[in-house]
Amino acid sequence: MQIIIAIFLGSILGNVLPEQIGRIFSTFNSVFGSFLSFSIPLIIIGLIVPAIGNIGKNAGKLLLITTAIAYGSTLFAGFISYGVSYSIFPSILSTESFENISENTRNLVPFFEIGMPPLFDVMSALILSFLLGITISKNDFPYLEGVFNEFQKIVMSLINKAIIPFLPLFIFGIFLNMTYNGQVFAVLDTFVKIIGVIFVLHIFVLLFQYTIAGVVSKKNPLTLMRNMLPAYFTALGTQSSAAAIPITLKQTLKNDVNPTIAGFTIPLCATIHLGGSTLKIVACAIALMLVQGTTIDPLQIVGFIFMLGIAMVAAPGVPGGAIMASLGVLHSILGFDTEQQSLMIALYIAMDSFGTACNVMGDGAIAVIVNKISSKSIA
Repeated sequence: MQIIIAIFLGSILGNVLPEQIGRIFSTFNSVFGSFLSFSIPLIIIGLIVPAIGNIGKNAGKLLLITTAIAYGSTLFAGFISYGVSYSIFPSILSTESFENISENTRNLVPFFEIGMPPLFDVMSALILSFLLGITISKNDFPYLEGVFNEFQKIVMSLINKAIIPFLPLFIFGIFLNMTYNGQVFAVLDTFVKIIGVIFVLHIFVLLFQYTIAGVVSKKNPLTLMRNMLPAYFTALGTQSSAAAIPITLKQTLKNDVNPTIAGFTIPLCATIHLGGSTLKIVACAIALMLVQGTTIDPLQIVGFIFMLGIAMVAAPGVPGGAIMASLGVLHSILGFDTEQQSLMIALYIAMDSFGTACNVMGDGAIAVIVNKISSKSIA
């Protein structure tokens, strides 16, 4: 809601506030943008290393099955989103075009800038995270594992206390500048069209997931979905997969899932299964690339979706966690700069609740599938 208010106010006040006042917000955006660029490699390491390390611990058959299904579901959502976005967006966004904000000749110039160069680039952070995470998962390094688990807490504090609270002001400054340079209406029109397509897509993905769950469990998919609706609306309200775990677990049991299986899969999937979030990020990225005239390379997008699926494993189950975890992949593979990343953040958080609700509902479907597979293996 704060993001939506920030977008609304920025779109109105850009033509009202004196330029000198606008430059104050532009200065804040410049400093915060530098801080965000500095933080991204740290966020990648702080989230991905312990996520991969912890998933690999005691990697039994049930864990491998659940992780494989969750990752497959996330990839499915990403590729469906890419296919539909690439097919539909060129026509519905054909009248939309806005230049890179930073290159526009009429911008709110900051009073000063503070350079905050990252300790290392994003790709280095990704590679280092995978190497460390896999090493920790395959070996008994309790001290090293403890260090990165503690570092994860620092990064989570960074996200929750130094980044997320200031995002509304950051988004306000972006839209203030876009109103000042005359691009805001094109951007807002693009936002509305993207959100409409994503909403329809997330309904389709949920129907597909529960159709598979229904076929596997030999139950009515619509009944399975109806039982999970309280979890859907809880996630819609809290915008947090983690906060929805208790009600998700309760409703999953109503679908005749073994309590042990439910108690294992629901908390795990709240962390590693983010199909709805992946769907949104891919669609938003394709849309921004189209309206900014960026060439879309199918092989590049395929690599992006596979890497995004891995990055989503590290996304904390808090509002905005998925988009924060994806910034590194957006930059390293698609070349998104700070301004493009800011638009992605605005788009994502403006409809964060729907992606989270899609994630949580999907967790229930995975629990049903894993429960059936588990019962067969036991028998």
